[in-house]
Amino acid sequence: MTSLGRSAFFMMITLWAAGCVSVPETRFYTLSEPPEIKVRPRDLSTPIFIDILPVNVPERLARPQLVVRYEDSGPETQLFILEQDRWSSPFNYELRDAFASGIANWTGAVNKAHRSRTSDQIVYRIAIELSQFDAIIDDSVKARFSWTITRPADARSVACYAVITEPVSAGVEGVVGGVQRAVTSVVTSISKNVLELDMGRVPTCAAQK
Repeated sequence: MTSLGRSAFFMMITLWAAGCVSVPETRFYTLSEPPEIKVRPRDLSTPIFIDILPVNVPERLARPQLVVRYEDSGPETQLFILEQDRWSSPFNYELRDAFASGIANWTGAVNKAHRSRTSDQIVYRIAIELSQFDAIIDDSVKARFSWTITRPADARSVACYAVITEPVSAGVEGVVGGVQRAVTSVVTSISKNVLELDMGRVPTCAAQK
């Protein structure tokens, strides 16, 4: 076999081997339907609207890939971006969708993004920030959310925050479940604040440990 023939042969073998290498399956997760959200019926004759602003997250999290740590994988500053485990949209979009649907379900409010309103209908503008987030495989999800709810009609508002630690079960699915539970907890707190404002009460922030 000539040198040229050997080169062509080995190239064919290389291409064949590359074609036989299996591509890891990409798994997608969503937060759009947080579990255990309880619907609170309201007087439908006086609907309220919610306007969920884009959720602010640290820049490293504004991506579809899950960003995690492993308990014994090195320094706490070492992060892993999981290419094969992704949210169905960038994480900040997932959070916004989850908060919008969860708060609407909990309060009976209408999501302003889905329906137009008249000038006399009340709207609550909700700004949410995720300032701290640490997802540790096989350990826990830790997060700090803060939010501001404003009622533009009379300038009433409330600002609160929540520091959450959720133990998780094994694997990536455990982390996803922990994030869902953290979101559910914040949905509940924000929804209670919205209803307090709507009923003319002084909003209360849950005590933090």
